[in-house]
Amino acid sequence: MKIGAHVSAAGGVFNAPANASKIGCEVFQIFSRSPQGGPAPKLTTDIVRQFKAGMKSEGQSDCVIHAPYYINFASTTPRIRYGSIGIIRDELERGTVLGASYVVTHLGSTKDAGPKLGFHKTWRAIQRILDGYKGSCQLLLEGSAGAGDQVGGTFEELDALIKSIESKKELRNKVNICLDTCHLFAAGYDLRTPAIVNATFKAFDRTVGWSRLKLIHANDSKAALGEHKDRHEHIGQGQIGLPGFRALMAQPKLKTINVIIETPWDNQFAQDIKRLSLLRP
Repeated sequence: MKIGAHVSAAGGVFNAPANASKIGCEVFQIFSRSPQGGPAPKLTTDIVRQFKAGMKSEGQSDCVIHAPYYINFASTTPRIRYGSIGIIRDELERGTVLGASYVVTHLGSTKDAGPKLGFHKTWRAIQRILDGYKGSCQLLLEGSAGAGDQVGGTFEELDALIKSIESKKELRNKVNICLDTCHLFAAGYDLRTPAIVNATFKAFDRTVGWSRLKLIHANDSKAALGEHKDRHEHIGQGQIGLPGFRALMAQPKLKTINVIIETPWDNQFAQDIKRLSLLRP
């Protein structure tokens, strides 16, 4: 298990490894394009060379790309849905060029389409993204806090999405899962004590399977259990608390899974990384 945070790539992705190193990251996550919209910066040969050189010189073992926030595979507006498909496919290709392991994406909301059609649109969109894709960067679906009509708020729905996507045999094992501790807690999965953490991850294993879990987003929660509010807090300062994170870090099957912190942007990333590192067995 290696620990890192979401860091800035402002001025060019080649700046990210140094930004990560400054706050004690062993791995890191970035946006490769603006999360609010607009065209993606070009990845020239020189930019890629500088990025990979920075990874090596700064001792960063891995990088993850987070997709923009506006992605919605369930949208009934063609511009939004097909735009989301195109952007995620492009992010996978960009991740492959940079040598990133994963692209993590939120799934969107079924508000306009309704639950049944929205769910269908979501898994079909992901099939479209992966059709013909040959890159090394893998796609991770991030579980949601379950607010409103967000897709992916339960283990059962994440499992159903994977099974639907893999109804195409050539797409088997092409998509996996990222779990966010704040989202889990907000969705009603308790993480506050060792016994409860064990029970929650056993439920994930029974429903989805350990082999599908590839990344953890470690964030405490400002909101209460099951409140369906995605409100990140610093490690140990929210409703989950340090005992919950200690139990999380002690999970034997998480030893090979990296952890990325996405706590509030107020210059406390280094402290959060240190807190988690001290809890690591």
